Amino acid sequence: MQDTLDRVTANPKFHEFIAMRSRYSIIMAIISAAAYYGFILLVAYDKEFLATKLGAGMTTSIGVPLGVGVIAFTILLTWIYVRRANSEFDDTNEAIIREAQK
Repeated sequence: MQDTLDRVTANPKFHEFIAMRSRYSIIMAIISAAAYYGFILLVAYDKEFLATKLGAGMTTSIGVPLGVGVIAFTILLTWIYVRRANSEFDDTNEAIIREAQK
């Protein structure tokens, strides 16, 4: 078992995989945080815009669909990440382990 672990950690493909997966995770986290913090900044600095009614006689303001949109956007980002992790990342990980077990 330790021999396989040593071969995996010595494999250059493993280090490339870890770097690629980390970059992807960081990018997705930054995009998600930008959406959340962008909305919070709007709440803090442009309340008038968020309070604008969607139409004449409507009680719903722009802030409601924008807030729901932020939540939906981050759910979508999570789904994209999980989909890639469960396919490409898992496949690459298994290939590296199989190669080390030879």
